[in-house]
Amino acid sequence: MDQTAPASAVAGRRLHAWEQYYPPGLDWGMTLRALTLPGLLAETVARCPDRPVLEYRERRFSYHELAAHVDRLAAGLLARGIGAGQTVALFLPNTPWHTVSFFAVLKTGARVAHLSPLDAPRELAHKLGDSGARVVITTDQGGLANGAARFVEAGLVDCVLVGEDAFWGGPASGLGYGGAVERLDTLFSNAMPVAWPTIDADNVAVLQYTGGTTGMPKAAMLSHRNLSAAAQSFSAWRDYTPVPPGTDRVIAVLPMFHIYALTVCMLLPILDGSEILLRPRFDVQTTLRDIEEKRATAFPAVPTMLIALLAEPDIATRDFSSLHMLGSGGAPLPHEVALQVESATRKKLRGGWGMTETSPAGTRVPTSVEPTPGLIGVPLPGIEMRVVALDDPHRVLDAGETGELAIRGPNVFSGYWKQPALTAASFAGGFFLTGDIGRVDDTGLFTIVDRKKRMIISGGFNVYPNMIENAIYEHPDVAEVIVIGVPDPYRGEAAKAFVKLKPGSAPLTLEALRDFLADRLGKHEMPAALALRDELPKSAVGKLLPSALQEEEKARAAFAGGAAKGA
Repeated sequence: MDQTAPASAVAGRRLHAWEQYYPPGLDWGMTLRALTLPGLLAETVARCPDRPVLEYRERRFSYHELAAHVDRLAAGLLARGIGAGQTVALFLPNTPWHTVSFFAVLKTGARVAHLSPLDAPRELAHKLGDSGARVVITTDQGGLANGAARFVEAGLVDCVLVGEDAFWGGPASGLGYGGAVERLDTLFSNAMPVAWPTIDADNVAVLQYTGGTTGMPKAAMLSHRNLSAAAQSFSAWRDYTPVPPGTDRVIAVLPMFHIYALTVCMLLPILDGSEILLRPRFDVQTTLRDIEEKRATAFPAVPTMLIALLAEPDIATRDFSSLHMLGSGGAPLPHEVALQVESATRKKLRGGWGMTETSPAGTRVPTSVEPTPGLIGVPLPGIEMRVVALDDPHRVLDAGETGELAIRGPNVFSGYWKQPALTAASFAGGFFLTGDIGRVDDTGLFTIVDRKKRMIISGGFNVYPNMIENAIYEHPDVAEVIVIGVPDPYRGEAAKAFVKLKPGSAPLTLEALRDFLADRLGKHEMPAALALRDELPKSAVGKLLPSALQEEEKARAAFAGGAAKGA
């Protein structure tokens, strides 16, 4: 049955204040179809089989070719006994093997668990054991196959299937095979099943791991319906000049094992029949070439990529005219950086908000609205949001009051894998409690103040690191900043700023920074400490990681305490 949101136009009125910002012709209550992901791909293949879907290593592959590879691998996986109720782990960077393997595993009725090539061995072992995956699909790029072979040696998995990069025009690796380590393409079969397994849209498609800041990561259960609804919701929002159908060229440099790239750089383009410029990693010059020479029309980015572009000396003279969509996601984009990006590219930067648990659709900032710090815009079609009290998530707050953002919709996950207690605690009144602190104004615009877990309580006042970071980014010498709370003998907690300066900048002192912030922050928000760093910790997608610095500070404090006891 289709998942249909309530009709937004009832007797000529709107249901929600935020609908006044919707692009002309877009209905918040549009039907979001309950598609399976193999069904989503099949629809596009039927509509435009010869249109290019992937460009990788200067080669282009059509939708028909992609579908043929998917079917042959899915048939081979079925013949090996892989199917409903099983999990297959993908241990892959950006390669066509990810797209092929992702859809092939799902077509068997099995589910995917994403592993990050940047995960530590202990984290990888946890994800494999927790997900129940006994088969890993990887590649011979970057030593990943050798790393995956150790999973077999450790008894974590039964089989490792290696997709060779040479299959897509890359260099031969000379990797040896034997035992439980096999070439993936040897599973390709031309013997199609009499009937493909029946898949329900509410079946779990992906176990997407998230939230490792307070222990081992937990897996969000994302269904076919969740992910296809998110892609449809993103596709429906067109408040910019669209290109003719099928002519979009989307730069896919964000890692596909991350939810942002999975939906925005793969599922959304495939839904639309667009071409994906698949790149193994982010490189400023390659990205500029994709825009200027290959005439890319869309570039979904994360803040650190945009900061890297700004560091190019001639960025203001480069040609961004082909871009119709320049977006930022994955992490909060500092307001000052957003203004600099728009000035340098002469493009309206499009932002929004979402989470792994929302597949990651959530909000979009309308182009008709002037951006302000923390603004995340309005809910996308079919998605409802509200602000609830921090001490009682069942109590809905009025416009202008600050509380926790809560969300529901067909894109929102059903819960955490094998964690029913955590799942129950994460929902109130059918809404998922996001952990983000924010407010909504009387016109329906949402603003995030900070993460609930990052909030600093200093001298009894709530202090939000994100607000301090936005103020520090206004300093002309600051390239990147992370603010965390650290113990303070007087206030209980105080803010500490970790700053990476722009090349050639003079050293920055705490006193000079506090002077700069004097008319930008309250006294209770002023950083009590400053650390200058050559680099700040980042995730696999380039998101700045306050959690890494929080752990570092805890370790430092524990060491200092131990040293004091031993003195």
